[in-house]
Amino acid sequence: MRLPTLPPVLLLALAAMTANASAAEPANPAPAKPKTALVIHGGAGFVPKDAIGEADRRAYHAALERALDAGHAVLQRGGSALDAVTAAVVVLEDAPQFNAGKGAVFNAQGRHELDASIMEGHTRRAGAVAGVTTIKNPIRLARAVMEHSPHVMLAGAGAEAFADTRPEIERVPNAYFDTDKRRQQLEKAQREEAAKGEREARAGGDAPAYFGTVGAVALDVHGHIAAATSTGGMTNKRWGRVGDSPVIGAGTWADERCGVSGTGWGEFYIRNAVAHDICARVAYRGDSLQAAAEEVVNRIVPAAGGDGGAIALDRDGNIAMPFNSGSMFRGWIKPDGSRGTAIHEGE
Repeated sequence: MRLPTLPPVLLLALAAMTANASAAEPANPAPAKPKTALVIHGGAGFVPKDAIGEADRRAYHAALERALDAGHAVLQRGGSALDAVTAAVVVLEDAPQFNAGKGAVFNAQGRHELDASIMEGHTRRAGAVAGVTTIKNPIRLARAVMEHSPHVMLAGAGAEAFADTRPEIERVPNAYFDTDKRRQQLEKAQREEAAKGEREARAGGDAPAYFGTVGAVALDVHGHIAAATSTGGMTNKRWGRVGDSPVIGAGTWADERCGVSGTGWGEFYIRNAVAHDICARVAYRGDSLQAAAEEVVNRIVPAAGGDGGAIALDRDGNIAMPFNSGSMFRGWIKPDGSRGTAIHEGE
């Protein structure tokens, strides 16, 4: 049977309709880019704005920017959150402005004892070191404990001996960490202690002016979270004193939902399991990250007698940076690429 022949005008109309329909349909739309985010801190404390000169302020911001760049570069090339927080914290440990690695505070004996920890959220792997004295970048040794030993924490001479088995860990003399600024802080603290008497100075508990921890939390393209924290502790601390920074759940925590790095008066952060408590409120109560972090930092910690701050990041890329101490050196890069650094409240 012979089919009817369509008029040329009708053929042209059909062709135009087909072309318009094809143009309206997107050709294989690109998948949404996975979220990545990074948040860092260089310590919380009671540091008035007028106590930081312009040159020092620029140096603080520049160091924070370098740490952000180091961590973000890892995330941008598809690297892991674990690699990102390691890279960011190494930069902060190498910056003499902060109390971790180079520029760490002195203990009462005039030496440096350094602590650090790291945690990978989706595996719950964690590593920490406490009281190390010759490790240039304690965060790298903490990671080595996690990846190359059956343990979570190694301390003192045992941690240093373990470092000897790891060729990637750089050792330095204890004097490498010295800075004039920290020496002056030690001398001032010891003069004040002598004037007050040791019992009043240590038991009465004036809050330290600057807690001086550094830390980072990252979210990678796989949706994994990691957190890391490193510190020199408190000026004029007793030798052997260990704060919250190397304690998993107190100064550092990461799970599938969120990650936290704390900075504050360590004894109170340990007693209140600050880092874990923030993430537990997200997991078990359904709190938003911001609400959970603010509740712990602005209510739980002060009620116990402590001060400080924390940085937190969840799997959706939300960032929280609460502090109750007037200042916290901090920086962030959000999933949309926006970034910033700040020191004082309201910045």
